[in-house]
Amino acid sequence: MSNDARRSPEAASAASASPPADADAPRDRLSAGTIAQYAVGSIGTGGFGTLPGLVLTYYLTDNLGVTALLAGVIVTVSKVWDVVIDPVIGSLTDRDLAKRGTRRRLMLIGALSLPVLFALTFAVPPSLGPVIGALWVLVAFLLTATAFSLFQVPYIALPAELTDSYDARTRLLTWRVVVLTFAILLFGAGGPLLRGITGDPTTGYLMMGIVSGVVIGLGMLVATGSARRAVVRNRRTITDAGTAVAETADAIGEAVTGDSLPDPADTETIVAGGPGESGVQATFRAAASALRRSQPFRALLTTFFLQALATGLMLAGAQYLATWVMRSEDAVTLLFVALIAPALLAAPAWGWVAARIGKERAFAIASVVFAIAALSTAAALWAPGSWLYGAVALAGVAYAAMQSLPMAMLPDVIAHDAATHGHGRAGAFGGVWTAGETTGFGLGATVLSIVLAATGYISSTASESVTQPDAAIAGIVLSFSLIPAALIAVSLGSLARYRLRRVDIDGAA
Repeated sequence: MSNDARRSPEAASAASASPPADADAPRDRLSAGTIAQYAVGSIGTGGFGTLPGLVLTYYLTDNLGVTALLAGVIVTVSKVWDVVIDPVIGSLTDRDLAKRGTRRRLMLIGALSLPVLFALTFAVPPSLGPVIGALWVLVAFLLTATAFSLFQVPYIALPAELTDSYDARTRLLTWRVVVLTFAILLFGAGGPLLRGITGDPTTGYLMMGIVSGVVIGLGMLVATGSARRAVVRNRRTITDAGTAVAETADAIGEAVTGDSLPDPADTETIVAGGPGESGVQATFRAAASALRRSQPFRALLTTFFLQALATGLMLAGAQYLATWVMRSEDAVTLLFVALIAPALLAAPAWGWVAARIGKERAFAIASVVFAIAALSTAAALWAPGSWLYGAVALAGVAYAAMQSLPMAMLPDVIAHDAATHGHGRAGAFGGVWTAGETTGFGLGATVLSIVLAATGYISSTASESVTQPDAAIAGIVLSFSLIPAALIAVSLGSLARYRLRRVDIDGAA
């Protein structure tokens, strides 16, 4: 079928309105405004990724009286939901791109709805009891996670459409991670401070939920404009979206079955699936195809999932470490300052290193440094003290690279797949990536809750005072040190299987 026959009416109309000069514009340069607007979105993603991971399990066990095991179940269910919903959202955002020429619609819905839902998650009166409180948090957090995914999945897909350049993507994602690390500091340190303003844990958590939710939503709202910029920057790619999606559907069919898919009538049919196949079936088929046909994507996703699990475990354990090992609930603020202050300075430096030795090599070096820093904190079993801030600071230097470099490698993976199989499936990759990322971070809290339950951790309500057994203290320290270090070590095996290099990306651009 010819390109003209495949093209949707919307895409054809956009193509006729596109000025020729814009169609031929180079895509290896990014303006400072585009980089800044995209990066601001990480205030939202950093806030949502940090604050629930830091305080949600602790909120359940030490404010609502929920057992550690049940708290882990709540977090796990929300992550299973991510696995289900994120690929669906990836399909929907690809459909939006084909029909409307932008991914902005779902991003807006997520940005506007998240603040209210986030506040509701932390609005539970402890007087309702642990069971009702647990159900309230479960429902509210599931809805909040859905709102976040509506923004995050298309947001992750944008860099591959903003520029074709290997190095430009590194710059874009480096500055995104600079903002991300600032957001981690803002929410990781500021969230607990907000919680303590009222002097009452119940109203303090509510205050934290309202203020943090609004700030998260505002960061997301600003970043939705980068989706509009992507359309202007890539007019030629966007106006041919109907053609690209159609060609990709054929390519996927050939790769998976050896046969071409039936020619669809329009882009709606292409995105939704072939005859007799539901939209949900097509969504998960596209996600499975992305994993099956892209070896670099599998290697990178596995690495990032394992590292997200490790850092999520440390994040969830930080409040417990501060309270029960360092004997100060407020010490969690200083832990986050120690983590993020070095990371803010280190992120641009890691970008410089990656430009010279390659992203994958710089990523591996940072991972080793992080594992060493995490493992060193095991000494807190025998000698807890302020030296922990130094170990956490070293981890922060490495953490900057562990966030920025895989995020810069993901658009390379998408571009490589597009060069091989055709454009139009960035949303499918973004959906699978977001599911893996959020699941990894969330399961960190699940692993922590299992360790706490196994070591006899005692849950309590806000008005109770308890003493934890030595086994529980040991479990907290090991969850912050030995287990994360082991997960990072395993992730280096999958990173070694990542095969894309600079020549593979710039040569195909």
